Amino acid sequence: MNARQKRLFEESLKKNPNLKMPSENDPRPELTEEDLALLKQGVGDKTGRPQQAASGSSEPGVDEPPPIQTAQVMTYFEEKGFGFLRPDYGGKDIFFHISRLHEGQATDLVPGTKVAYELGMDRNGKMAASSVRILPPAEPVA
Repeated sequence: MNARQKRLFEESLKKNPNLKMPSENDPRPELTEEDLALLKQGVGDKTGRPQQAASGSSEPGVDEPPPIQTAQVMTYFEEKGFGFLRPDYGGKDIFFHISRLHEGQATDLVPGTKVAYELGMDRNGKMAASSVRILPPAEPVA
């Protein structure tokens, strides 16, 4: 386990004392969905986010697609190619890179623009938006 992995594990351990440090001699078992959920809890500030239901009711081996989340563009630095999204459900702002824009034009990334995205990680292992898609403007209710 490298230093970064150890640091991430120690941060996760603070929030989830039931996690156990893998030993070097043990063969690496496959991580279960429950293990992944515990590890993900240690990433980012989720205090303002709704709690997700446990995945124990789904059949084993059935992968559900990641939930689509929506947000507003808070800032976008065109010359640098990145910006931040404010999730509609609350929580910390989320970093995004222009390379993750799958639908829409970079010129549309102005503050207040609604986007849909999936939550992932950037190349440094930090939480970031992936598969960003610009949503059409909402129709005004007559």
